[in-house]
Amino acid sequence: MTLTFEDFPPGRYGTFGPRHVTRDEILAFAAEFDPQPMHLDEDAAGKSMLRGLSGSGWHLCSLMMRMMADGFITRAASLGSPGVDEVRWLSPLRPGDDLMLDVDVLEARGSKSRPELGIVKFNCTARNAAGQALCEMTSPILIKRREGAV
Repeated sequence: MTLTFEDFPPGRYGTFGPRHVTRDEILAFAAEFDPQPMHLDEDAAGKSMLRGLSGSGWHLCSLMMRMMADGFITRAASLGSPGVDEVRWLSPLRPGDDLMLDVDVLEARGSKSRPELGIVKFNCTARNAAGQALCEMTSPILIKRREGAV
């Protein structure tokens, strides 16, 4: 079943996960995309304001995107996104974290210029197993409406 705009009313959409994060994948992502000491070197990370090895915020955003894709986007009539409104990194991603992703629909409105689609604004919060929020992201996604819904 393909999810359409009408399947995303405002409110809690769902919780997805868990997604286990390993030390090796934190190091691999950092080496490739964000080679800062707090993401690559245990000693340097321990002396940083993060007080220990932590995953890149961009790694965390990538994990969140994958969890969204696995959870619902690949089943939705998604036409993509015009961008991300806000990303806030709240706490470090640590090796061994088991991530959960809470997804809320903040707003769902039909497009005035393209009535065959709607704009759904999502707020996603990644949490570790202790429930601590690590990252919040707010982003609109363009989603086709059901045939005859216009």
